Amino acid sequence: MKAKDLRAKAPKDLGEELLKLRREQFNLRMARATGQAAKPDQFAKVRKNIARVKTVLAQSKASGGKA
Repeated sequence: MKAKDLRAKAPKDLGEELLKLRREQFNLRMARATGQAAKPDQFAKVRKNIARVKTVLAQSKASGGKA
């Protein structure tokens, strides 16, 4: 997922994407806690994607909506 692609989305869609990523992060944490974590690199990928979405949301909010 690239920031360029995220900027093309509406803030509502970004909120839904953020919720999806947070659920995925939770599921990864639960899998790790139960000893079922298969791909350790997924933790960092999901965390960085969450940061990207939040950054784009903040930028669009600062610019006064969809730019």
